[in-house]
Amino acid sequence: MADGTFTEESCPYAAESAKPAKFGQMPGALPIVGHAIEMYRRPLDFLASLPAHGDLVELRLGPGRAYMVCTPELTRQVLLDARTFDKGGPVINAGRQLIGDGLATCDWLEHKRQRPLVQPAFRADRITSYAEVMEEEIQATTVDWRDGAVHDISAALRSLTIRVTARTLFSAPMGASAVAEVEQGLPPVLSGLYWRMLVPLQALHKLPTPGNRRFRKSLARLHDAIGGIVAAYRNSEGSHNDILSAIFEYRGGEHGDSFSDEEIRNQIFTFLIGATETTASALSWVFYLLSENPKAEEQLHAEVDAVLEGRPAVHADLPHLDYCRRVLTEALRLYPPVWAVTRTTTSETELAGHALAKNTTVMWSPYLLHRNADLYSKPNEFDPDRWPVGHNPTDSRGAMFPFAAGRRKCIGDNFAMVEATLALATIASRWRLSRPDGTRLVPEPKMTLGTGPLPMVCTSRSPQLVSSN
Repeated sequence: MADGTFTEESCPYAAESAKPAKFGQMPGALPIVGHAIEMYRRPLDFLASLPAHGDLVELRLGPGRAYMVCTPELTRQVLLDARTFDKGGPVINAGRQLIGDGLATCDWLEHKRQRPLVQPAFRADRITSYAEVMEEEIQATTVDWRDGAVHDISAALRSLTIRVTARTLFSAPMGASAVAEVEQGLPPVLSGLYWRMLVPLQALHKLPTPGNRRFRKSLARLHDAIGGIVAAYRNSEGSHNDILSAIFEYRGGEHGDSFSDEEIRNQIFTFLIGATETTASALSWVFYLLSENPKAEEQLHAEVDAVLEGRPAVHADLPHLDYCRRVLTEALRLYPPVWAVTRTTTSETELAGHALAKNTTVMWSPYLLHRNADLYSKPNEFDPDRWPVGHNPTDSRGAMFPFAAGRRKCIGDNFAMVEATLALATIASRWRLSRPDGTRLVPEPKMTLGTGPLPMVCTSRSPQLVSSN
């Protein structure tokens, strides 16, 4: 990890297991829906129960079979062989309804073409320029906060990440209207996609229910808004120094390949989802965990006070915000935003000694791996000190996968960690966030692992700075 960023080198291949992998089956499947109801009602508990049945566990999602890998060794095998274990299954198929064959959902061959066309938009020098937008929007997030007031931190952080993502995607004036559509339309679409992931029965989702109608209407409006932005950029002159401009400008490959308008729209949807809900969820969990752990909060405040001396964090501060990095890493371990992922086999293969047919759904879960008691001491406790200076976050047998691994590793991991670190440092330097008495938080695992509404009391740590806002 460098400057708070996960790197491929920080995710070494786990050592070979000392015992052969065990295959098992999850009992209790219901007719037609299988384990979908149980997974919908208590998904995190359901995941936690799977390793007791094997290292590779067969379960049912709807009428079809799926296989959950429960060890880091098997997970690495799946992630590093993207050609055999390709993007697919209920999670990816549901995502394709929104973002088509974008970078996060396309098959391995198409990903080989797309990744070089998108990569220039996430070069280190561009991330540095995007950080200026992040810094402005982070400061704007707390401008209306008042000492002692209660704010929904989850909603505030979601609004922050949407603004940052929108401004770095399309900074030209014509993008303003699309931001409003995204902020309004994305939540019902994500909710609908989650149910379609759990119960992949097309006939059920075509019924004229209120939820289905809301999903289709919101999805159509999002497509129209983003399509308009793509057309406007195509006809505009000059560069706007944003992600969309970088994608339009770059022509790569042997034949100067580039994206069609539909493909660019798909990439925009990919970034909107990948850079808003995920980062907002991670930051929400960070502030919740700090409120529950006063010693860690005190140590974080000491670091930001020493480094920032009351000013907002900037990109140049990142190498000096080590404890911020450790807090974020530990929060990503306990509550990874992407908590369950599916892949599909492209040919007959074998996993954990069990034969898998072509087009078999294979699942893996960062949440499950990150709380493995054989890999982490007191796995359910928040302990930033388990990541000391110079220690790779995945040294525990390669069990840390917040951004996946291999060729399909998240392209925006650097972007996300820079934004999250700047937000954490700037907000924590000025505010102490605490939970109101009597409130209870229940995790909401949907398309991302969120906190749900997160009311917190905002106590000023710098009264003179707050009053000047």
